[in-house]
Amino acid sequence: MSALLFLYRQVLHQSLDSPIDALRAKPSRYLPTVLTRAEVQALFQHLSGVYQIVIKLLYGSGLRLNEGLQLRIKDLDFAQRQIVVRDVKGNESRVTMLPTSLIESLTQHLQRVKQWLSFPQ
Repeated sequence: MSALLFLYRQVLHQSLDSPIDALRAKPSRYLPTVLTRAEVQALFQHLSGVYQIVIKLLYGSGLRLNEGLQLRIKDLDFAQRQIVVRDVKGNESRVTMLPTSLIESLTQHLQRVKQWLSFPQ
């Protein structure tokens, strides 16, 4: 609504003779819950292993839960410190940051998985 008013008043220099009867979005009644830094640190301390890596990755890169759980090795770019999030909302990919603090733990985890997969069974 504001964009239309701006367009007519500022760009086209025209006044609107009749009011615009457009439906407006209802404001949300709920505020999102955000953890404090102390709460986040406490959460990290109560987790270990893969769970801690995933939670730190979600927190540090702003990934949604499903995005973090569906990551593949090819989505991680350690050299550029980037994560490619593929086919998210709207079927479009996006790039987000890979936290530097997680590079070492991620590479160690990937090495352990590689050893586990190459172990003869």
